[in-house]
Amino acid sequence: MSLNFFKSDCQYPPIALKIFGLCDNQNGSKAYPDTANPDTWIAEIKNEGNLEIVFTAIDKCVLQDDEYKGRGRCDGMLTTDNHLYLVELKNQEPPWQKQAIDQLISTIQFLLDTHDLSQYKKRKAIASNKKREKFVVIDSELNLSLFRKTGFRIDIQSVVIVL
Repeated sequence: MSLNFFKSDCQYPPIALKIFGLCDNQNGSKAYPDTANPDTWIAEIKNEGNLEIVFTAIDKCVLQDDEYKGRGRCDGMLTTDNHLYLVELKNQEPPWQKQAIDQLISTIQFLLDTHDLSQYKKRKAIASNKKREKFVVIDSELNLSLFRKTGFRIDIQSVVIVL
């Protein structure tokens, strides 16, 4: 497998703002960061330390629709020098969580199969939905099992805090 999740063609310029958003128009185009239109954001990124955060489009860029059929992939990835956050963006009514989690887990496996992630001390997989329920709990056993196997924590939230 020769995937490159750090392909510069799929990366947007670094953003060092305290708040910005991630968007997915759900129209077959790739996800993207946005700094000006909060109404379009599916996930809000809080970056209190003004770290330089790079957004990489995974679905429709690193992985095209016709590649690895039957394997899910998340929408994008946020990286800093020591953070790697995978993000799945949804704008759907329930039920959506299982599909989002499956896409994130599949993407984690792609990453682990193709890259050394040891430099990233903080690794998360985040599902965000503009139409989400008010409160969502991730199964503790799933979270612990995934962390032990991959080093990633998984969460469902609309606000992503990069510390």
